[in-house]
Amino acid sequence: MGRLWDKYTGTRYPGSGVRPLPAVEVRDALLALNGPDVRFVVRNGTPEEGADLVADCRVPEMDVTLRIRMRLVAAKREVRALDERWEPSHESGRQYSRGPGTAVYKQWDAKKGPDGRRAETFRFDTREVKEPLRNTVLAAGWTWRGVVFGL
Repeated sequence: MGRLWDKYTGTRYPGSGVRPLPAVEVRDALLALNGPDVRFVVRNGTPEEGADLVADCRVPEMDVTLRIRMRLVAAKREVRALDERWEPSHESGRQYSRGPGTAVYKQWDAKKGPDGRRAETFRFDTREVKEPLRNTVLAAGWTWRGVVFGL
């Protein structure tokens, strides 16, 4: 079930011939993703979070919070990543979910445009957060291992 489970969890492996970097350099590369042009912040994890690094993203337009907790496992040259998401729910106010998954959030204008269609006014795709993190890890020669139950 290995490769099937990898597909479900979003696990990706580095390309052949990519020399793995030391854990310190992987950590620094992930922290270097911070900047004014990204929607998320990568920070050091706390003991309560049980992670080495955490990527936080808040989308106030949709009342969505996305968090990716990451643990660097130097012995295996892999980053274990757990996705967590809080989003609005009709039943309970806010709903928590964890594990792999891609979501696209959209807002639409109530008025119809000249072509008779409603105009999209806002869009957020969770891949905007995960892909830069995952691509940085893979470029460092490490495995990105998605997890569901714990780091």
